[in-house]
Amino acid sequence: MSVLKQLLARPLALFGFLIVSITAIFALFAPWLTPFAPEAQMFDGLTIEGAPLPPNAQFWLGTDLLGRDLFSRLVYGAQTSLIIGIVANGVAVSLGAFVGIVAGFFRGWIGTILMRFTDLMMAFPALLLAIVLAAIFKPSLWIVALVIAMVNWVQVARVIFAQTVSLSERDFIVAERSIGASSPRILFHHILPHMVPTLLVWSTLGIATTVLLEATLSYLGIGVQPPIPSWGNIIFENQTYFTSAPWLVFVPGGAIVLLALGFNLIGDALRDILDPTLKGKS
Repeated sequence: MSVLKQLLARPLALFGFLIVSITAIFALFAPWLTPFAPEAQMFDGLTIEGAPLPPNAQFWLGTDLLGRDLFSRLVYGAQTSLIIGIVANGVAVSLGAFVGIVAGFFRGWIGTILMRFTDLMMAFPALLLAIVLAAIFKPSLWIVALVIAMVNWVQVARVIFAQTVSLSERDFIVAERSIGASSPRILFHHILPHMVPTLLVWSTLGIATTVLLEATLSYLGIGVQPPIPSWGNIIFENQTYFTSAPWLVFVPGGAIVLLALGFNLIGDALRDILDPTLKGKS
């Protein structure tokens, strides 16, 4: 049975897959699924007193403080979350895998330098480091993705380093060395293939962490900047209406939690399928 079939046979994984699939569909087809442009300020989008409108037949999820359709902004915000989640986590996993494999395979002074630098990066709280980097560089979609990647690669590097060290001492690797196999052959034909399951799991679970971190940075005002909609900056912009228009906070907040939950459920199932020895462990 293929990994995908095993994945879809698990109810929780299937639920997570549905969440991610629906979010991806909304993100990909946002121009055709939204009734208004995300930045359009509607003339009839506010009450006479200038307050946001509650959900109604015209504005399905209500409007925000500027009279913009919340549903449209939420759908376009899914694009932001998925782009940053996939790009940032892809860079983090690639960089972490490179550092971990090189340090674990060659060891010596190369491994020492790489892993001491990894330890140094891990000493800084991820959120604090992300805030500092985001404040130094002008926030934009791609800068935020790069900042998040720079704080998330260290965990991957540590895990891959430990696995590479363990694999390098296996009998089949020692045998390969004894018959004169080159380092590139050992790395690409024996070490790297064994890392694929771990990297797949991290690629999935890491997206959930990335989505949450992006939302946090946007909520703090140093993430993706308006007019680009982001679930985090939607909450940030409308937080003053938390008591009078709670849908402006709870709807995007619920979307963030659901998407993170979806990727976590898929990642947990992948971990159990690809490495049964880890089943039930967190």
